[in-house]
Amino acid sequence: QSIGCDDYLGSDKVIDKCGICGGDNTACKVVSGVFKHTLTNLGYHKIVEIPEGATKINITEMSKSNNYLALRSRSGRSIINGNWAIDRPGRYEGGGTMFTYKRPNEISSTAGESFLADGPTNEVLDVYMIHQQPNPGIHYEYIIPGDNVISPQLLAHRRPGEPLNGQLEMPESTDHDDEDSHRETDTLTGQSPGTFPVIQPGRFPSHQPENQVPAVQPPRQNREHNWKQIGKTECTTTCGKGSQYPVFHCVNRITHEEVPESYCDSSTKPIPEEEACNIFPCPAFWDIGEWSECSKTCGLGMQHRQILCRQIYANRTLTVQQYRCHHLEKPETTSTCQLKICSEWQIRTEWTSCSVPCGVGQRTRDVKCVSNLGDIVDDEECNMKLRPNDIENCDMGPCAKSWFLTEWSDRCSAECGDGVRTRSVVCMTNHVSSLPLEGCGNNRPSETTPCNNGPCAGKVEWFAGSWTQCSIECGSGTQQREVICVRKTEGNFDVLNPYECSFLERPPSQQSCYLKPCGSKWFHTEWSTCSKSCEGGFRVREVRCLSDDMTTSTQCDPQLKPEEKEPCNTQDCIPEIDENCKDKYYNCNVVVQARLCVYTYYKTACCASCTRVANRQSGFLGRR
Repeated sequence: QSIGCDDYLGSDKVIDKCGICGGDNTACKVVSGVFKHTLTNLGYHKIVEIPEGATKINITEMSKSNNYLALRSRSGRSIINGNWAIDRPGRYEGGGTMFTYKRPNEISSTAGESFLADGPTNEVLDVYMIHQQPNPGIHYEYIIPGDNVISPQLLAHRRPGEPLNGQLEMPESTDHDDEDSHRETDTLTGQSPGTFPVIQPGRFPSHQPENQVPAVQPPRQNREHNWKQIGKTECTTTCGKGSQYPVFHCVNRITHEEVPESYCDSSTKPIPEEEACNIFPCPAFWDIGEWSECSKTCGLGMQHRQILCRQIYANRTLTVQQYRCHHLEKPETTSTCQLKICSEWQIRTEWTSCSVPCGVGQRTRDVKCVSNLGDIVDDEECNMKLRPNDIENCDMGPCAKSWFLTEWSDRCSAECGDGVRTRSVVCMTNHVSSLPLEGCGNNRPSETTPCNNGPCAGKVEWFAGSWTQCSIECGSGTQQREVICVRKTEGNFDVLNPYECSFLERPPSQQSCYLKPCGSKWFHTEWSTCSKSCEGGFRVREVRCLSDDMTTSTQCDPQLKPEEKEPCNTQDCIPEIDENCKDKYYNCNVVVQARLCVYTYYKTACCASCTRVANRQSGFLGRR
């Protein structure tokens, strides 16, 4: 079984955030806020006051800065970062509790400084900021007891009859024996003289309060044994003011020989009081901080550490002026560092072809980060700012679209009767032709054409003939078969109209087929318009080798490649003869020489002459 906070076995009581065993977090209140004031003067600026009895103290800089947090008591005693001396991160005692001072790594972290303490505090503490640059904001938070809650700390240190939170404690009984027992209580230890106090180092005050009445000593009895101081405990430190206590043993009053303590009256044993010892200061020393992270992950960098001159006195380590450490050689505060030799970028391949045959696409190349040993490592090992591009855009020119077709299949889908021959049709981008081609549009070329291999003989009832060969030798095609309605007679079959068999399920007459992958085949567009109407022009089409998935391939047979250009309209240009076109005057050659044929009157009056000149000029321009 577990032990609760009330020290009872099997108890499930726990301490709540208010520090109360078995509490429900309602006996205290959380004080929090953010100090965001804009400061102008350099130096110490008060941020917040931490009251007496505060617990769960958290003072945190909201982001990293060149400012420092500082802490001191209301009496003016510096606890952390006082007197313009910056302490190392660590644990510092003050205000009756232990503060943890954190300063994250100056290079790798963006977090600010912080003070953390569990409390409770036994005095008022002031938090300061050493202002050197704009304030990033200081978040503070602590817990204090509620208005009607008795602080455990006040309960432990109050005097009998003192008010608790402004209210006097009412005694439960007025018995005079109780009053006497109060008076007999030792004013120094708070324990009855009849019990032996538990002595713990560090729990005794260094001096009695001036207004404290000495404890009443019982009358000395004439006994054979009494208490005698035989020495002192070892000093807690060798320098810098330590503490020690007298040691009392029970001895024979006459022979002064030590005897068991039970021989003496424990109520008369003197209470050891703390005594100072070795009060001379300890020699100053260099307090060496940890090295910071290297400023660079590879190559030559720098690292820093903090060096402070410190001296120990009264169990506290104080930062002192550096001249006190002049008898010692000061360690270096900076040092060069190199974690490893930097890796570098290497371009391993040339640029690939553009990802598209026309338009804007992309091309890539292989870029790797290579160590000084030649091994490929993660990209983070190299300087990302110097990384060569491994991908870029490429412009292959504007795209046009055309219908690409294969040749008609050699086989008819039906061995007899009506069938079809097929071809593949696909709309693809045109990027080779020098002639302007229109887009694919809605005039898709037909993929089938009818064919007939002669009449078929009839069979029985719904008669389904054998499937024809696949309409194409490779890829997806179709198969046909004849399905007719017949009637069986003696020795032969009569073909009937299909409606005679309508009560029966008609077998399918067509199905898809796939013999094998086609591999790569030549596709081509339709011929373009002839470049001239007579005297020899040319027309072009685009030819591509495409694989089964209609992507560009290089596996087609070059000898079977269709022509991409052919002559057209090779006939001579013959002008049209108009019988009504005649010269009305004998001197029309003068009209031609004077270039008057551009006028309607002369063009009509000298029609034949003007027409001959126009035909000669158009023929000359065509040959050019």
